[in-house]
Amino acid sequence: MPKARFGTFAELLQLANEPLRPLLVRLREILLEIHPEACEVTRLGDRATVFGVGPRKMIDGYAYILPYQAWVNLGFFRGAALEDPDGLLEGTGAKMRHVKIRSLAEADRPALRSLIKAAIAERVQALPPRPPVA
Repeated sequence: MPKARFGTFAELLQLANEPLRPLLVRLREILLEIHPEACEVTRLGDRATVFGVGPRKMIDGYAYILPYQAWVNLGFFRGAALEDPDGLLEGTGAKMRHVKIRSLAEADRPALRSLIKAAIAERVQALPPRPPVA
């Protein structure tokens, strides 16, 4: 499957193991509750849905949801720069970090919402304002 293959969130759900599907749905709901105007792009080649302030994955994106066999990663493209007082973030990359979500209770943690809000704020502050679409 080519990396650039785009699709729908429903198609991503079909790629995930059945028990993980409610977690994917809940994480998407949370992201869109916090940032209703998010640009959401499902990249089937990456097996992930990216959320951002615009469509460009690595420039505009702030978070992604990606199913594995037994959990779902909520990843942050600039997670290494986020304050994480609850120690939820994992990973050793120069910029990216993720949180492994294994249950709906984990998805609904207030600390997770704080990370999402911080990631959105970082992208909004880092990028110049976009001109309005005519």
